[in-house]
Amino acid sequence: MSSRFSLEGKHALVTGGTRGIGLAIAEGFLEAGAEVTICGRNQQGVDEAMAGLSAHAEKVLGVATHVAKKEELDELLELATQRFGTISVLVNNAGTNPYAGPIIESEDWAWDKTMDVNLKAPYMLSREVARGMVSDGGGSIINMASVAGLTASPLQAIYSVSKAGLIMLTRVMARELGQHGVRVNCICPGLIKTQLSEALWSDPELAETIREQKALGRIGTVDELVGTAIYFASEASSFTTGAILQVDGGMVI
Repeated sequence: MSSRFSLEGKHALVTGGTRGIGLAIAEGFLEAGAEVTICGRNQQGVDEAMAGLSAHAEKVLGVATHVAKKEELDELLELATQRFGTISVLVNNAGTNPYAGPIIESEDWAWDKTMDVNLKAPYMLSREVARGMVSDGGGSIINMASVAGLTASPLQAIYSVSKAGLIMLTRVMARELGQHGVRVNCICPGLIKTQLSEALWSDPELAETIREQKALGRIGTVDELVGTAIYFASEASSFTTGAILQVDGGMVI
């Protein structure tokens, strides 16, 4: 059974892989046998993540990359493939949420920044990586969306729209690429204790309200996303594509 979840011989690229959910997934992939390239926006974050992954030094590469800038994505892909070869697993995890509030009070900069990182970057990177996967006979793309993309969040209006778009990008690419052996799936976390969501879980009153909305009655941790990512990355999910899997503690229900 364990061989079905093995990532031996696979090269995984994890964006936003220097902290939080991305770093936890990267470490899980390494433990499952993969070679892993991680990227983060600044070099300091990359260096700190690489230090934490020092036990896997020969199997991990860290690259400072702003995912919304195509020239930096091109450089990331060049460095990654030079080191470990064709990318067989892509995790589009990098995200941002610079504005919390209603659409009618928002400004254009907030829309542009959110869409560039949360939707345009996965589109650009998935397009380029998928070409290599098609040539190589298959692969797995995993998009990290959110339950905010399934329900209209009053606190995360623009963020919700970007994640809904990422869910549809998952479905469209799954439909297009299935015939080439490339699977595209999506994970929708609920509230997970990360730096990105700190404004939500650090407020005691708001955190309690959110806990009450979850069937499991608690906020999730980054480690609780790792098993789902390994499932989608491995042959255990060989007949799964276009799936939108909620890992939310029963929040949406």
